[in-house]
Amino acid sequence: MYIDDIKEIERLIKDYFEGIYYGDSNKLQKCFHENVYIYGDIKGVEYLKSISDYIDGVNNRKSPEELHEEFAMKVIGIDVLEKIAMAKLHVPMLGYNYYDYISLSKIDDQWKMVNKVFTHVD
Repeated sequence: MYIDDIKEIERLIKDYFEGIYYGDSNKLQKCFHENVYIYGDIKGVEYLKSISDYIDGVNNRKSPEELHEEFAMKVIGIDVLEKIAMAKLHVPMLGYNYYDYISLSKIDDQWKMVNKVFTHVD
């Protein structure tokens, strides 16, 4: 069971990474539950956005791919317990060195990101 869940979560994270990297907001939005809020800090400045505001931001910026950045995003770890999971991700892009902590839940037999917190590390 958990091996299949991890594979599904890895596919979801791959879609998340590709959505960010290529600026594919449709792919990116499908990764998240509709009620997600994203919390974090960027160089000490607090960040809070709804998923719709976050997607709007992706739509209104140049993607890392358009800026010819190397794709360097990676999964650091995934922990699954029944229908919940946590993932730690390294997401370097747009001149930042982001680390994301993603909470996931299996809803209607499909994994979705239900929370994202992140920070930028120098």
